Amino acid sequence: MSWKTVIGLEVHSELNTKTKCFCGCKNEFGDKPNTNCCPVCTAMPGALPVLNRDAVERAILMGLAVGCKINNYSVFERKNYFYPDLAKAYQISQLEYPLCLGGGLEIEVDGVKKFIRLNRIHLEEDAGKLIHTSHGSLVDYNRGGVPLIEIVSEPDMNSAEEAVAYLEKLRSTLLYVGVSDCKMQEGSIRFDVNISVNREGEPLGTRTELKNLNSFKAVLRAIKYESARQIEELEAGRPIIQETRRWDDEKGKTYTMRTKEDSQDYRYFPDPDLIPLNVTDKYIESIRQKLPKLAPERKKEYISLGLTEQDATLLTNEREYADFFEAVLRELNEPKFVCNWITAEVFKKLNALEVDDRKITLNPALLAKMLKLYKDGEINQAGARKIFDIMWNDLTANPEKLVNELGLKQMNDTNELRAVLERIVNDNPKAVSELKAGNEKTMAFFVGQAMKATQGKANPKLVADIVRELIK
Repeated sequence: MSWKTVIGLEVHSELNTKTKCFCGCKNEFGDKPNTNCCPVCTAMPGALPVLNRDAVERAILMGLAVGCKINNYSVFERKNYFYPDLAKAYQISQLEYPLCLGGGLEIEVDGVKKFIRLNRIHLEEDAGKLIHTSHGSLVDYNRGGVPLIEIVSEPDMNSAEEAVAYLEKLRSTLLYVGVSDCKMQEGSIRFDVNISVNREGEPLGTRTELKNLNSFKAVLRAIKYESARQIEELEAGRPIIQETRRWDDEKGKTYTMRTKEDSQDYRYFPDPDLIPLNVTDKYIESIRQKLPKLAPERKKEYISLGLTEQDATLLTNEREYADFFEAVLRELNEPKFVCNWITAEVFKKLNALEVDDRKITLNPALLAKMLKLYKDGEINQAGARKIFDIMWNDLTANPEKLVNELGLKQMNDTNELRAVLERIVNDNPKAVSELKAGNEKTMAFFVGQAMKATQGKANPKLVADIVRELIK
């Protein structure tokens, strides 16, 4: 019997509130170490936590976006463990009564759709950050107490590709809802992977948990490695130990960190300083009204504008893409034309970045202005691409000025082009014969020659029309 890989994911996503989860300290990345701290988040004796209402709303908003049941009653508990970056020696979290239950996301891999169930979304605080140097380890408590949600999936994934598709969809949803900036390089979204293997028809195997995964590429590689490692161990007659393993991205291997803890090892108990959280149905509905248009709704709208399902899917994969498309469309109401440029040229730039957090560095109004020049025949495709390359790195670059400065205005004068093309037609009788014989590919030769003769300014459509007229 073949081996089956079983994967569950725990995603920690910091919420982009202005202040921390249980105190009024700034929730801001990159400040000087230990400056966004107070007696509460550094666990001074007698300091008491106060729950951040905005953090609760953002957690509920995300729960509603993925179809969770929002619990009217939830409890904050202390998760006890000792580590230098945890000032209190416990983390305020939720276990028995989380804020959100159930829900899920649909993914698609190789044309096959699959629904990945969620177990829960609960609200908790982040720990501080350890900074290791050659002289020792330092602790920065700025991140300690930052609100985050832990999104726990059911073990519904069976391949590394499915896990990455799920994470991409989850990150996209977080960004759509606007509750997190999801900047992986800043640690505002982090992944833990639970993975086991078993033979078809047999009970689930012993799982290991993978830590230190900070990119989709790392998740893909780590799952493939760990799955193969577990299969190799079992086939050699060695049992899998339930443990937490660290992923070394440079070496492409996982290493033992510690024996895997269960919930009883953390000695959870209700936090006596925080009363249970009660949210009414009316309050939940008021938050539901704040939900933005999500990808499925936007996808339907784009298809109704004449876009293909594939194009609509590409544009709605990220909220940034959809927002950008709509911003350009407000200036130039040509859905298919605008979509074609974004999916071809803009996505080409994004794909070249080779990072998970890709950003469109373009002014949508100025891009619309450039596309209008192209559509109206003021510039040709080569000129449009040249201007686009400049605009990608300069948000203030004016396409109309660039047309004049770079001499890109397209040659639309029929008489002037005719004179150029008469010489080209007369000098290439073989190409003329091939075109007359029905070889349409030869037209590309004439367009190329015209571009060369006019320094790239000839209007390709006009060139084709004049050539056909001349060879009659």
